[in-house]
Amino acid sequence: MQLVVARIGRAHGIKGEVTVEVRTDEPELRLAPGAVLATDPATAGPLTIETGRVHSGRLLLRFEGVKDRTGAEALRNTLLIADVDPAELPEDPEEFYDHQLMDLDVVLADGTEIGRITEITHLPSQDLFIVERPDGSEVMIPFVEEIVTEIDLEEQRAVITPPPGLIDASEAVVASAREAEAESGSESGSEGSAPKAEDD
Repeated sequence: MQLVVARIGRAHGIKGEVTVEVRTDEPELRLAPGAVLATDPATAGPLTIETGRVHSGRLLLRFEGVKDRTGAEALRNTLLIADVDPAELPEDPEEFYDHQLMDLDVVLADGTEIGRITEITHLPSQDLFIVERPDGSEVMIPFVEEIVTEIDLEEQRAVITPPPGLIDASEAVVASAREAEAESGSESGSEGSAPKAEDD
């Protein structure tokens, strides 16, 4: 199974380093020197990680064969894709990979249907479920223990106890969350995780 583990951002310096937006909870494994990653677009890769380091809170990578700023800039917005065994599970039973959570039904404790998880967004502070409601609108649910009280993979559902206004004021929540995400330069990913969630 192929999963997006990072997106390449802007070039850093003049020696071929790039910033990356990490989309995995296991960067030390997925984005380690020597890792060979497929890319989207495919024509940009495969890419082999030569070095990695953290600078000002951001991960910087250098790829084999990319020696200058021009080469680094050419990779901007490229997605990095790792092959992951679909049977692989997080070590912590309270954590989940994104692919386990996608398409789960979201319900209240009394069984009231809220919608279906269509995307998981990984922000610096927390993860968010993007839930499509039956009428086609979307609501963002913070993936925190106080709100998401149960993940039942057998029943394919997530039980939530939302605070007042979270569901009813969904349009405002979606707008403000997406604005904050845009300002932070972070976008949703395929392999990240929240307090209880892990991306593949």
